[in-house]
Amino acid sequence: MLTNLSMSLVNMLFNMQLMKYAGANGIASYGIIMYVGFIFVGTYLGYSVGTAPIIGYNYGAENFGELKSLLKKSIKLIAITSLVMTVLAELLSRTLAGIFVSYDPELLEMTVRAIRLFSLSYIVSGFNIFSSSFFTALNNGVVSATISFLRTLVFQIIMIFLLPVIFGIDGIWVSVLFAEILALIVSIVFLMLNRKKYKYA
Repeated sequence: MLTNLSMSLVNMLFNMQLMKYAGANGIASYGIIMYVGFIFVGTYLGYSVGTAPIIGYNYGAENFGELKSLLKKSIKLIAITSLVMTVLAELLSRTLAGIFVSYDPELLEMTVRAIRLFSLSYIVSGFNIFSSSFFTALNNGVVSATISFLRTLVFQIIMIFLLPVIFGIDGIWVSVLFAEILALIVSIVFLMLNRKKYKYA
């Protein structure tokens, strides 16, 4: 819920900053990134939603050994998937951008660079999406919502305004990466603090 609610606000802020630093081409590039991103981020969302009932069942049944195993396997799988998808996004950036803007060389080059910088966030985002879903499955909506709220709204808004001042247009493209890194720290802290309570470690 928090992710969807914050998405519209964050998108408006992205568009505002892109218009300021890159004009209409920047907004066009961002639209393409969003289309491409659904493919990659959707993989994390699908896995997280798919494993939530299994996590919830094992926690409710007090199968703590299985819960611990699920967490470890999920982290390993997400780590591998994150690396593979990030590499694919980097290698296919020109092909993906070309599907949309091959008619405009200048816009194509901007979009290729934007995809390459933005896609670095895929290394981290999977862990945060899974962590939020993991705590939802454990019936801890407060922790889940906190991770989601910080990740998709607070940290992104801060980075959208801060990084362009330092890095220009590139700062906008990497703002999600920095927001995800901060969210990862929060996710790790919550996982560490709750490991005894839920007996998954």
